[in-house]
Amino acid sequence: MPESTVGMGQQDRAERERFENEVRRIIEAGSAAGVTLRVLGSLAFQFHCSEFGFLQEKMGRAYTDIDLAGYGREAKNIRALMAGLGYSEDREVWVVSEGGRAIFNNANLKLHVDVFYEKLDFSHVIPWAGRLEKDSPTIPLAELLLEKMQIVQINEKDVIDTIMLLLEHPLGDHDRETINMARVAKLCSDEWGLWRTATMNLNKVRQLAGGYSHLDEKQKNHVTSQVEGALAFIEAAPKSMAWRMRARVGDRVKWYKDVDEVD
Repeated sequence: MPESTVGMGQQDRAERERFENEVRRIIEAGSAAGVTLRVLGSLAFQFHCSEFGFLQEKMGRAYTDIDLAGYGREAKNIRALMAGLGYSEDREVWVVSEGGRAIFNNANLKLHVDVFYEKLDFSHVIPWAGRLEKDSPTIPLAELLLEKMQIVQINEKDVIDTIMLLLEHPLGDHDRETINMARVAKLCSDEWGLWRTATMNLNKVRQLAGGYSHLDEKQKNHVTSQVEGALAFIEAAPKSMAWRMRARVGDRVKWYKDVDEVD
């Protein structure tokens, strides 16, 4: 696992609450305005893991910014919403990303907000189409898992978030407080590269969870069981023709995009 200090470090309760309160303010304002915004990143894992969210603070997993998912058709309304909340947009990011991403900064609060439109596009693409309505205030649990499992250069912060998610929520084939493995398996069965990265990272999470003194044996065993269950879901799903053709090439050809460190 690559060494990285991004998203890791001691963070006191007041600083954590500053991030948590601000993201709630944004989501509530968006809801009142009829704008679809969902939380991803470290704060989403915190909000969706009421029982095991304490592990972030205990294991030194820090907040660094606020990440949101939205639809491109609402970009104008999101821009107006963020301006009303005291944020200014870095328009160069919008242009360079061809409307796929927006960055907003609040100089007074010294906070930075990323909005990802339509999809998360880093090592692999995780699309939002028709999915943001499935959960609130975060993206669905299936996408939360894939947000981490699509990162080729996975870091400790990603492992911690994934462990929390697997400890907190069961696997299943729907989105109601459940990691929808039917959704995960479908995306992995359509793209061999995503399958390769996701299965590789699930195995890393299983291996690394065993080394954390913060987890007791029951918790470590549960993570192992969840990983094995997730892998079984993915392997059982029928693979597309494109998947099977790409599988013949395997690791001989690079299967992912290089990206900069993100939260």
